[in-house]
Amino acid sequence: MVSAVAFLPGTAAARPAAVPDAPASVSSSAATDATSMSYVVNVRPGKGSSERAKKAIAKAGGDVVIAYDKIGVIVVHSANPDFAKTIREVKGVDSAGATRTAPLSAQSDDALESERPLTAAEAKAAAGKASAGQDELEPLQWDLPAMKADKAHEISLGSRKVTVGVLDSGVDDTHPDIAPNFDRRASASCLGGVPVQKDNAWRPVAGESDHGMHVAGTVAAAKNGTGVTGVAPGVKVASLKVAEPETGLYYTEAVVCGFVWAADHGVDVTNNSYYTDPWLFNCTTDDDQKALVDAVGRASKYAERKGAVNVAAAGNSKTDLAQDEIIDKSSPNDTTPVPRTIKTKDCFDLPSQLPGVVTVSATGAKGIKASYSNYGDGVIDITAPGGDSTKYQAPNPPAVDGRILSTLPGGKFGYKGGTSMASPHVAGVAALLKSTHPHASAKRIKELLHRQADAMACTDPYDFDGDGKVDAVCEGGRNKNGFYGVGMADALDAVRK
Repeated sequence: MVSAVAFLPGTAAARPAAVPDAPASVSSSAATDATSMSYVVNVRPGKGSSERAKKAIAKAGGDVVIAYDKIGVIVVHSANPDFAKTIREVKGVDSAGATRTAPLSAQSDDALESERPLTAAEAKAAAGKASAGQDELEPLQWDLPAMKADKAHEISLGSRKVTVGVLDSGVDDTHPDIAPNFDRRASASCLGGVPVQKDNAWRPVAGESDHGMHVAGTVAAAKNGTGVTGVAPGVKVASLKVAEPETGLYYTEAVVCGFVWAADHGVDVTNNSYYTDPWLFNCTTDDDQKALVDAVGRASKYAERKGAVNVAAAGNSKTDLAQDEIIDKSSPNDTTPVPRTIKTKDCFDLPSQLPGVVTVSATGAKGIKASYSNYGDGVIDITAPGGDSTKYQAPNPPAVDGRILSTLPGGKFGYKGGTSMASPHVAGVAALLKSTHPHASAKRIKELLHRQADAMACTDPYDFDGDGKVDAVCEGGRNKNGFYGVGMADALDAVRK
């Protein structure tokens, strides 16, 4: 699988729960038959524009699910196969396109489970080696000292006035390491593009991917003497559920909802460890995909205007994202993929390659680019620990696994590796910066994040498996390059005035 999620696949399947407590702006007559598709229609922001578009949408055979008037994005269901083509011709419609290639009721499974659970023996051994002030499992977290987070915690754990929104598969707020820092007010399920809080809808359901839970722990697992420690263990974390429980796919309408909800509920940082399905790259030369770029772009910009720093994973296909052309063999991933060659000047990974989004590559325990991490001069902004195979980058004792240890549902812990795990490390540092500079704008926080990073020169030659063959070429200088961007995110500098 080529994505920003943990790089070794597992299995998960669970029937998505019915969406309760729908807001008044949601159509009660939205089509849900087997031929119905989901669309985004982008118009000029403002209630007037949306109201005019709704009339044309109904005439074209569409049912409005929800309208985000502030950014001019309307989510629509329609069984009319010509809906997008028809609505694009309507005056005032900027773009429109299908958010998926499969009907609403026919999606493929693409979820992930934990790469490896923590064993009882490892937990016992770690607890015996924890020093004063450390949580029991912290000796296994080689990633914290790699970015000086352990030293930062001696100065500050972060402010409870700062919230990081995790756009992902859901967070179990009953976990002992998450419960102390969970922000219920800012949490919601955004499945189908509709925000829902009723019945703790932000939680993962049985059998669902534990991806979001792992990410949340890396950001803000409480420093409470037990379990693991997050990069910013004193800040709050919110769950914005945007991944389909049954398929693990992240569709445009849910992602748009997640950004808008975060913006309207005071979220200071968003973490985005995914790419927006079903296209690995969305090309503005394609009418449907252009609409998805427009919709997610408007939503992410809105969140930033409201003060949120948006952080995203670069992806795990060990691809140079700066090259002129890339062969995409995985899209669309909700039906049958059709290999295509994309031109990078026209095609974007969403949301990581959108303007203003902080794009994060991953390093392993030896401090070099992880074997799977995407890269690219001018694409990667910053790097952070994402873990790697222990065979390639083994950590120093007492840590025993080259991947990242974090929280899992049900009070458990486990290891994962991927740029998905690197991104929340940077989100945590951004949260520490916001804690230190509470009145700073999103732009200022990003400036500090980049300025304080520890510069890393290119790894040259880069031969992660030691077979004598160069596995990737890093371009750029010491202060900014394609492997590490401006360098390793620095948690210690983030808490210093």
